[in-house]
Amino acid sequence: MLYSEKESLYQTINEQLSYLLEGEPNVLANLSNASALLKTSFPNTVFAGFYLFDGNELILGPFQGGVSCVRIALGKGVCGESAASRQTVIVGDVKTYPNYISCDSSARSEIVVSMVKEGRLLGVLDLDSSLVDDYDDLDLKYLEEFVSILLEKTEWNFSMFEEKA
Repeated sequence: MLYSEKESLYQTINEQLSYLLEGEPNVLANLSNASALLKTSFPNTVFAGFYLFDGNELILGPFQGGVSCVRIALGKGVCGESAASRQTVIVGDVKTYPNYISCDSSARSEIVVSMVKEGRLLGVLDLDSSLVDDYDDLDLKYLEEFVSILLEKTEWNFSMFEEKA
């Protein structure tokens, strides 16, 4: 995909996300639709989803793709690194990355964007591609914008799923 085509696609995706989340603050609904939007927009994506921080570790959240790792410690794997540093991490070839956790053997490259709101780590957005070196600074820019839209328009409240007395 050409750089300009990729940039145009990201602009469309981020606009679609804004419209998709308009008037819908539910965290599970929004994370589910966000992962579906990313997975269906990029044909080489084998995983698009979220790991949510429970105060101790990352736990698998809404995603699109094959069966995946459920729990990831901070600092472990690409997701754990991104969460611990609160920075986006891009890995060009996961097969040569020393701290990589293999959840899906078809993944060849990965980008993970940390999700931080008001100084609080909420989790990470994780994308895996079947191609080596599939992610670059353009992906970083637009996926960080994607996460910003998601953080702004979503109520990060899971208490609505707790049993009422």
